[in-house]
Amino acid sequence: MLFIYAANNLPYAALSGVLTSNMEDRNSLSSYRFVAVMIAQLIIQVLLLPLALILGHGDKATGFHNTMMLFAITGTIFFLISFVTTKERVLPIAEQKNGVVQDLTDCAKNVPWIIMLLVTVLVFVTLALKGGMYIYYFKYYLNEPALTAFLENVGFNSFISGLNSVLTSVGLTEFQWPKDAPTSANSLFNACGIIMMIIGIGFSKKLADKYGKRNVYGVSLFISTLFVLALDFFPSNTIGMVFLSQILHGFFYGIGIPILWAMIADVADYSEWKNNRRATAIIFSAMLIGLKLGLTLGGSLVGKILARYGYNASLMTQNVATAEGIKAGVSLYASIPFFVSCGLLFLYSINKSMETKIETELNDRRRAAGK
Repeated sequence: MLFIYAANNLPYAALSGVLTSNMEDRNSLSSYRFVAVMIAQLIIQVLLLPLALILGHGDKATGFHNTMMLFAITGTIFFLISFVTTKERVLPIAEQKNGVVQDLTDCAKNVPWIIMLLVTVLVFVTLALKGGMYIYYFKYYLNEPALTAFLENVGFNSFISGLNSVLTSVGLTEFQWPKDAPTSANSLFNACGIIMMIIGIGFSKKLADKYGKRNVYGVSLFISTLFVLALDFFPSNTIGMVFLSQILHGFFYGIGIPILWAMIADVADYSEWKNNRRATAIIFSAMLIGLKLGLTLGGSLVGKILARYGYNASLMTQNVATAEGIKAGVSLYASIPFFVSCGLLFLYSINKSMETKIETELNDRRRAAGK
């Protein structure tokens, strides 16, 4: 499955680089794409378990089987729709001769590509680290009675009860939300982040078109990182502040989500502009390898940080040092790769004026070559 997924996902990720040569259109494409990504994540976050219970008529095993079958069929249909309805408009010049060695040589000399590769690795280190640590943060650091009171005060419990009354009144299965406060609050916390990311993505295109992708991405990433770091300063009972930080982090991080991948398409243009050879596929392939590397490193850091601070899975309550280490994992340690990424962007030379220059000159070359 993973082999076929990679074979499918690599060219899919590279599509934005060949659907259009217009950089503003790419900003728009990337924004729409990641709004859809965030909506899909929200659906999985909120509806997977209820859907499995509904499709299995209460039997989770049958429900998950039927749910995954539904996802597989739906995904296959839309992959085929994408294949039939999309057209590559940015093609290599006919006389261009590419080879793997030549492509790798071009990449090695492409400083913006190297910077974006490092940024991609670091960004996904943070995403995997804080994503893996959050459940421990809610279970072992945040105060459980405070979490329970927060869920009650914001009307969450009343909302779930009301929703279930509506569902059962029409003969459907109840919405199965986690019953314990830490798990329930963690799910709500993640859902709030996703919703705010979707809102943030809505601002992405206009800001990138006006100020340039590098500047907008760097500023949005820096501000969003401040709200990750802020978690290090909150006592265990300040649940409202924890959620507010997540909301603000999600909004500012959302602004940059589509820009990262639009910048990678710009790097492919930069390579063609400098070397007179287009290498979109290998550039996106390397970035996806960087993404996987970042997820792997970030995931491994979760275990290392827990071990470093003496986490013991057999204990219902961790000691103070362990709880403080878990808090540092989702705040201080998670913010470091983001901050380093912001620093690396100062070395990234493709600003707004260079974007325009590259786009204009490449379009002139393609017209001259009949493309």
